[in-house]
Amino acid sequence: MNAPVNILPQPPDVSAPGVGTPARVVRTPGFGQGLALAVRLAWRQLRSEKARLASAIAGVMFACVLVFMQLGFRSALFDSATALIGAMRADVFLMHPLTTASFRPETLPRIRAYQALAVPEVQAAAPIYLAQATFRNPENGSRRAIQLVGFDVESGVMDFPGLAPLVPMLKRPDSFAFDMRSRPEFGAVGQMFRDRGEFPIQVGNRDMTIVGTIEIGPSFGADGNMVLSDVNFRRIVPGRNVSQVDLVAIKLRDGADPAAAMASLRRVLPQDVVVMSATELRAHERAYWENATPIGFIFMFGSLMGLVVGMVIVYQILFSDIAGHLKEYATLKAMGYSNGYLARVVLGAAVILAILGFIPGAIASSLLYDFVGSATFLPLFMTPDRLVQVFVMIFTMCAVAGLLAVRKLRDANPADMF
Repeated sequence: MNAPVNILPQPPDVSAPGVGTPARVVRTPGFGQGLALAVRLAWRQLRSEKARLASAIAGVMFACVLVFMQLGFRSALFDSATALIGAMRADVFLMHPLTTASFRPETLPRIRAYQALAVPEVQAAAPIYLAQATFRNPENGSRRAIQLVGFDVESGVMDFPGLAPLVPMLKRPDSFAFDMRSRPEFGAVGQMFRDRGEFPIQVGNRDMTIVGTIEIGPSFGADGNMVLSDVNFRRIVPGRNVSQVDLVAIKLRDGADPAAAMASLRRVLPQDVVVMSATELRAHERAYWENATPIGFIFMFGSLMGLVVGMVIVYQILFSDIAGHLKEYATLKAMGYSNGYLARVVLGAAVILAILGFIPGAIASSLLYDFVGSATFLPLFMTPDRLVQVFVMIFTMCAVAGLLAVRKLRDANPADMF
């Protein structure tokens, strides 16, 4: 017959040895063993009431999913906002100092692109024109605003995914390349192009011909994109001043030091332009959405509210559990167990709830990422960094709830219970 398994450490022996009786040596468990025993006790205590355990796990899971979705939306906002800039793949950019975001830029003189060629490290410089025009859905005739990106397609500075083989065709009058990742409200343009080849589409008040597809992705500033030559850009936006551009993309020579080239450009060019690397330009675009708009704050506030809700649920569960077993805790105190050990039991229960709620919450969030991403065309992906970040937040939430619930242990007084 197997001996019963003890889940509690041996309580300290506080009795004095009798006359002629040798003192009994009491072996107390180490910190690690004591912590493991406390967690085992916490698990058995939670498992004893399965309905309450299920409610606690559901509460932690709800908080986990809410935090995952808020952080995912926030990250997708910033990633989509910088999708156009990131897809340009130039080495250095020139921008007006007052430009806050790419969807509403301040113009700068086109001559700055030619002045940049005076720097030996610069191989080519291409002025970029940005504007929005109405795009007529070829399937139902509805109109929707689309982002226009115009530049010298032969300069070799810009390199959107899928652009290189389309350069000769984009030189033709009234031709453009359509962003395959644009929202479906523009119609099944990519599928129609694969089935029919080139066909006309009305952009603005002009009939244009699609000659190929590229990949950029929608953003919060634009639902879709189309790339065309600077000449065709001016055909769609005839009132645009040719001498004023929105950005200048610069390609450096092979082996050139980007930092030295940017320093030379800052010395050569006037103060009406800002010289930025591609990384700095993406950070500038991200900072606008994060600091100059309330969207970033709203998503972070939503994450905080999810943590608060989850913490309240866990606190209520642990508090009710302690209140329901107050006599048992008082008995353990009478046996010699310290408040510190009993607090480890409560915190062990909080850690168990954090783990049991996080795992299904992460799985559910991954499925929601796929569903929402396919519906909105936003870059929603589960990343290892986000998994670690949310787990730390959920673990902290449960630990704080456990620390608050531990205060109830002070009511477990053996003298009052018996």
